[in-house]
Amino acid sequence: MPRTIEPITVALLALPATTAAILYGFFDALASVRRDWRMLHGQPPADSPFRPLVVSEDGRPFDGANGVRITPQASFAECPAPEVVVVADVQMSPGEVEAEAAGFDAAVRWLLACHARGALLASACSGAVVLARTGLLDGADATSHWAYCSYLQRAHPLTRWHADRGLVAAGEGQRILMAGSGVSWHLLVLALIARFAGPEEAMRVARINLLDLNSTNPVAYASLTHGSRAADPVVAGCQQWAALNYASAAPVAQMVALSQLPERTFKRRFTQATGMAPLDYVHHVRLEEAKQMLERGNEPVEAIAIDIGYSDSSFFSRLFRRKVGMSPVQYRQRFGRLTRELQGLAKAPA
Repeated sequence: MPRTIEPITVALLALPATTAAILYGFFDALASVRRDWRMLHGQPPADSPFRPLVVSEDGRPFDGANGVRITPQASFAECPAPEVVVVADVQMSPGEVEAEAAGFDAAVRWLLACHARGALLASACSGAVVLARTGLLDGADATSHWAYCSYLQRAHPLTRWHADRGLVAAGEGQRILMAGSGVSWHLLVLALIARFAGPEEAMRVARINLLDLNSTNPVAYASLTHGSRAADPVVAGCQQWAALNYASAAPVAQMVALSQLPERTFKRRFTQATGMAPLDYVHHVRLEEAKQMLERGNEPVEAIAIDIGYSDSSFFSRLFRRKVGMSPVQYRQRFGRLTRELQGLAKAPA
């Protein structure tokens, strides 16, 4: 009798803040391995080498963060020992994560127990906020959605966070895999398939689903001014001023005057409230405006630099490349085209 090979159990962690797209996207991609390729080529059917299971603390159905009904197949106690555990996204702002972090405690204990038994742990997008609480990322490289990396760097300073990386492998034996922003989860699921079922199977899934491994740097998509207004009313007022007066000369000196605080005190309070120095914050506001100008118009780069407050266009271009991951010209080529395509779709007859 031929030896029966047990499928690889991949537990997909479902939390109240989880959305259905990534959770069930993972499920479908893993379940499709071998099955869909053989079906499309008229070959005899074959089962996937993966057994994806949606798992929650109590195993009971619930409405996910986007209102879609999620039906777990097992509770933590019922789940057979998984070889892989995937933490999908959590639809919470960084501020909400900080306030509700205790709600992840049961999941964190289960993740640690699974890892101690040899499981590979993975996170997609904002799911990193849960994985980071295990402490397993201390001293390691990691990634998450660009909107969460500043919070994660403050909350978990022993981890090296990289918003610009779509996929990161970390830990002993690289038993931690993390995908960054948005659809970077595609990279993660392909990496898992390649590791456990071989690169050929991963390539077949990529070809069937038109998945592209050469994605644009996630930082290029990021809003450089993401995040809520500071709780400190003085800093919040200066943020509001900067949003309207970013092109002004000596913006930091003007914010200091507006705050009516000593300069050192203002800079300390601003950095504590926003996670960045006042001048860095102004740079971010200016560059975000530049991105929007590049997306929607054809104004020369030199003119855009002057419009947002930089007299030296070469300095602007170097700063833009450092913060955005591509030059202004490359950004316009990539996102200006996308803007035009979306505008065309909006005008297309129904």
